[in-house]
Amino acid sequence: MAGFQRTIQSDISISGIGLHTGLACTATFKPAKVNSGIRFLRTDLEGAKPIPAVIDHVVDISRGTTLALNGNEVQTVEHILAAVSGLGIDNLIIDLTAKEPPIMDGSAKPFVDVLLEAGLKEQNAKKEVLVIDQPVSYSDPANHIDMHVLPSDSFRITFMMDYPHLSHLGTQFMSVYSMEEDFVERIAPARTFCLLSEVVQLKEQGLAKGGSIDNAVVFVDQPLDAEETARLKKLFNIDGELMAGEDGILKGQQLRFKNEAVRHKITDLIGDLSLLGIPIKGHVVATRSGHASNVALVRRLKQVYGKRIKQKQVQRARSKVKFDTRAILSLLPHRYPLLLIDRVLDVEPAKFVRALKNVTINEEFFQGHFPDQPVMPGVLILESMAQAGGFLLLNTVPNPETKLVYFSAVNKARFRQAVTPGDQIILEVELLQLRLSTCKLGCKAFVDGELVAEAELMATIVDRED
Repeated sequence: MAGFQRTIQSDISISGIGLHTGLACTATFKPAKVNSGIRFLRTDLEGAKPIPAVIDHVVDISRGTTLALNGNEVQTVEHILAAVSGLGIDNLIIDLTAKEPPIMDGSAKPFVDVLLEAGLKEQNAKKEVLVIDQPVSYSDPANHIDMHVLPSDSFRITFMMDYPHLSHLGTQFMSVYSMEEDFVERIAPARTFCLLSEVVQLKEQGLAKGGSIDNAVVFVDQPLDAEETARLKKLFNIDGELMAGEDGILKGQQLRFKNEAVRHKITDLIGDLSLLGIPIKGHVVATRSGHASNVALVRRLKQVYGKRIKQKQVQRARSKVKFDTRAILSLLPHRYPLLLIDRVLDVEPAKFVRALKNVTINEEFFQGHFPDQPVMPGVLILESMAQAGGFLLLNTVPNPETKLVYFSAVNKARFRQAVTPGDQIILEVELLQLRLSTCKLGCKAFVDGELVAEAELMATIVDRED
């Protein structure tokens, strides 16, 4: 897990139908720059923005994991995410021609195969890992679910599931000690499974339109008399014999592993854990968990380790220098001593900007503002936010050299900690709204990962005078 970040060497595609929608979809995997993460892009929707595969964008877990952003969504992404995470890929764009990626054979293996065919590529950036040093737990007593993340010298998973009323499933248990050694051959090929009663209910509700015995292992949990067999053959559009094999599987399907069901549970867990946005170094122990509990555990991890994750994001941002002071001077009208951003770390036009301000004792305002105990004036922190926001806006409109940004209002301003000489402020500004030339920006300022100030700013883009 340690070492450098990974992407793939070239574009590659895979096609099939979605499990629930039944719609044809092509997923195209594309290399992505360092620190950009895993993102899904709906190419069938005009103007759609990439959806980051992180917990903040999870909107539904009822039939798989669904992500959404600004009204567009992608669903049943867990197998792709498991393949990407299991191969240690950090940065990737996944184009989809429909809302649901292809289910293929119901496992992560087809996605693993095409990603390996494209080739893995190490990138010139350190892979950040979250070290678990404080146990985190999630329990759902009503469903007998228990999950724990414990300190460990590597990423490990131990999973136990049981269906005591079904002898052919029963209790299954497995531990994975090394993703590099175990994932491709022992975990990725395990197919999704379901009970016959569950899939019948979904089919009768008009769901699982793309589901079939070719992409799921169906365990029989109800009697099959002649009448019921005829009904099921019609429901599933199956010709020939419809029967349970000796191991209780519909139409006598052959298992790839004796404990294929628990291996697929681990596949789903790997995919859902990747929504934390950073690999973990810890031992995950899970009993009877599914997507809902997996996502709940990830939310709990973010709650406990959020500050540390934020610090690592800041560190990644510092490594992505794009615009130095000269580039800022070419766009903003401000000059010393009122140029209050030193570097732009990352910018995505019409979306967000991250900028940096080094606070030194040589700043002119320290001579008169609490000179015996220097503190940066809050209004100047607001001004640094405004300048970062101005840089974002001018990178959003055409012909930025002919425009200026005037700020018209400050709302919800809060100053949470003092900023003193030697601090380095990371400014994060998000474009919340843009109508004609009027804008609203959400602004935050951090020092060492701690939120020191925040505000909403209103601005107007105007023409420069000749």
